[in-house]
Amino acid sequence: MASSFLEDGEMMIEEQLRERLRKVEALYLGAATAGERHAAAEAAARLKAKLEEASRIDRPVEMKFSLPDRWSVRLFIALCRRHGFKPYRYPRQRNTTVMVKAPRLFFDAVVWRQFNDVHADLWQYLEQTTERLIRETISADTADAETVKEPLGLL
Repeated sequence: MASSFLEDGEMMIEEQLRERLRKVEALYLGAATAGERHAAAEAAARLKAKLEEASRIDRPVEMKFSLPDRWSVRLFIALCRRHGFKPYRYPRQRNTTVMVKAPRLFFDAVVWRQFNDVHADLWQYLEQTTERLIRETISADTADAETVKEPLGLL
């Protein structure tokens, strides 16, 4: 129980560090004077050092994800990149397979959780839109195919 709490706490710390780092980097890019840029660069360096220390606790591992369709792949890749990970695939892997090297605890708690939440919403939106378009343009009857008894075998 204590170890789970510790891991969750570590993940929160790492995510907070990443968010602060993004903000500091944004300040650096928007800095008007050399002093502001220098202060932002020093803050970014301190945050990067803390982030590296947190990632030593949760070592990056290679993970393989097999996703159901290309829309899921696009969403997954975008979320990986948003959090600083570089998705890839090996030769001869399917287009719906994505590889990522990342700290597992962080990845599961943040990226995979976001993917599942957004994917469910996106899937529901696509399903509703498809249903509406078919009903409005092709046929008002959008019920599934009827289930019938199997035919008797030919003699």
